Amino acid sequence: MALTRVNPTRMELTKLKKRLQIARRGHKLLKDKRDELMKQFMAVVKENMELRLKVEEKLQGLHSGFYLAAASTSPKILEESLIYPKMKSRLEVGTKNMMSVNVPTFSFDSKSIENGDIYSYGFTFTDSRLDEALGNLGDILPDLLKLAEVEKTAQMLAAEIERTRRRVNALEYIMIPDYQENIKYITMKLDENERGNITRLMKVKDMMIAQQFQTKQ
Repeated sequence: MALTRVNPTRMELTKLKKRLQIARRGHKLLKDKRDELMKQFMAVVKENMELRLKVEEKLQGLHSGFYLAAASTSPKILEESLIYPKMKSRLEVGTKNMMSVNVPTFSFDSKSIENGDIYSYGFTFTDSRLDEALGNLGDILPDLLKLAEVEKTAQMLAAEIERTRRRVNALEYIMIPDYQENIKYITMKLDENERGNITRLMKVKDMMIAQQFQTKQ
C-alpha cells in the first residue's frame, strides 16, 4: 500500500492517531447502521412480497369481474355508466424517517359526492357484476397505494444500504489502513531519529572524555 506523504513529526503523529480513533468510531457506527438497515430492509421486503401477492390476486379477480360485466353489457351503455364519477378521492403524500432515510407515506380516502351513492349509473341496463367489480376496485386502491409506498421504501433503503456499505468499506480497507501505515512510518522515523540522537550524544561524550584525558596528560 502506497504511503501518503506525511511529515515524520510528533505533531503529525498525534494528529493521525486522533484521525484513526475517529475513523474507527465512525466505522463502528456505520456498521451498526448498515446492520440495522438490513433488518429494516428485510422486514419491508417481506411485507412487500405479502402485499404484492394479495394485490395481484385481487387484480386478477377485478379484471375477471370487469371482463364478465363488459361481456354482458353493450360498450355504449358501459361507457355511459362509467363516464361520470360519483366518488371524491383525496391522496395525501408525506414522509417518515427510517434510519435517517425519508421514505414516503401515502394516505388515501374517498367519499361519495352525494347521498352516499357510489354508483354513477342506474341498475336497469347494467349487470350486477359491474357493481361488484366497482366495489372491489374501491377496496383494492388502499392496498395498491400501500404497495407503492412499501416498494419505494424498499428501493430507498436498498440505496442507503449500498451507500453505507461503500463508506464502511472505504474506512475499513482504505482510510484506516492508510492511517495505520502512516502512523507506523512516522513512529519508525521518530525511533530512528531518537537512536541517531543517542548515538551522536554518545560519540560527543566519548570525544569530550578523550579530550579531558589528553588535557590531564
